Amino acid sequence: MSRYCAENERLKHEYISYLRDAKGKQQASIDSALRAIARFEASTGLKPFRKFRIEQVRKFREDLRDATGPTGEPLSASTIIATLRQAQDFFVWLSREPGFRKSINDNDIMHFTPSERDNRIASARRERWIPEVDDVRRAVDAVPEDTPIAKRDRALLAFALVSGARDGALRTLRLKHVDFTARSVFHDAREVATKNGKTFKSFFFPVGDDLAQIVSDYVAFLRDGLHFGPDDPLFPSTQVGHGEHRDFQAVGLSREPWATTEPIRRIFREAFTNAGLPYVNPHSFRKTIARLGQRLCKTPESWKAWSQNMGHESEATTFVGYGQVASERQAQIIRELTGSRITNALDPALVETLKTALALATGKEA
Repeated sequence: MSRYCAENERLKHEYISYLRDAKGKQQASIDSALRAIARFEASTGLKPFRKFRIEQVRKFREDLRDATGPTGEPLSASTIIATLRQAQDFFVWLSREPGFRKSINDNDIMHFTPSERDNRIASARRERWIPEVDDVRRAVDAVPEDTPIAKRDRALLAFALVSGARDGALRTLRLKHVDFTARSVFHDAREVATKNGKTFKSFFFPVGDDLAQIVSDYVAFLRDGLHFGPDDPLFPSTQVGHGEHRDFQAVGLSREPWATTEPIRRIFREAFTNAGLPYVNPHSFRKTIARLGQRLCKTPESWKAWSQNMGHESEATTFVGYGQVASERQAQIIRELTGSRITNALDPALVETLKTALALATGKEA
C-alpha cells in the first residue's frame, strides 16, 4: 500500500502556500495544521480528499478519542479540539477550490465541530503553581556567576521578571533595545519577536533593584568585557568549541542569538530545580507580574498602566487572562471577610474599577 496519495500531497502543498501567503501563518502553525491533516489521512486509509464523506469525519473523531500521545496517555481534550478545527479549516478551504465545490458538502464539514463537552473540558482553568517574586529571586541566587554563560543565565532569569518579556522577545532582544537610564525596553517588532508583531515600549516592573542591578552588571560585562555592540544579542547563544580531549563543549558566549526558545526553558528548568522549586516556564513570570500588579495597583489608571506595560491593549486581558487569584489567597480573603460588618457603602476606588470592568465587558460606557 502506498504511503502517500499524490493528489493529496499536491493539495497540501497548495494549502501551505495559502496559510503562509494569504493567512500570514508562521511555520509552527503550518506544521501543526499539517499534522492534523495527516491524522485525518491516516484515519481514512489515505483516500483522496475529493472522496470526502461524513462517515470519514465520524470515524476520525472516534480514532482521536482512542489515540494516544508520545507518553502513551490518551490525547487531551485541547489536542482533540485543535486537531478537529485544523482539519475543518482545511476542508473549508478545499470546498472553495475549483473542482471541489460540488464534491464537498458544507454540512458534512460542520461535523468536525468539537463537542460542547470537549470545549468545556479544554477551557477549564487548572491552577498551577505561580512563583512569587521571592521565589524567582531564590532561583536566580541558585545560578552561579563564575563564567560568562552563568552570568547570562542568571541575568536572563532576572530580566524576564524585571521586563515581563515573553520568551520570543528574550531570544531576539538586542543590547540597543534596553535603556537603563530610562529603565525601559523597546519591543521593536521589526527586530524583536513580539506577539502579533506589536511594537511597544515597557518600563522595568518594581520587583526589586537587586534584580535590575544583576541585569545592569551583566550588560556592562558584555559591553566592557566582551566588547559587545548595540546590535549584538542581549542574551547570546552558547559558543561551542573543542575541549582538551577534542570533544565538543561550551566555551563561552557567541555573537548570535538562540535559534529557538528551548535553551531558555532549559535555563529556567535547571535554575528552579537547583533552588528546590517546581519548574515553571518563562511565561509564568508574566502571571507573577500580574498578581503583583493586583496588589500594588490601587486605581483604574494604575492598573491600565500596568497592563499596558505588559504589552496588552486592554486591561481586561491582564485581568482575565493573568489575574486569577491563587486558591491560598482566595481562602485567605474569604476568611478575612467572614464576620465583616455589612455596609451599603462601597470603596470609591472599587466602584471605579467595577465600572471600568463593566464597560470593557459590555463594550459600552459605564
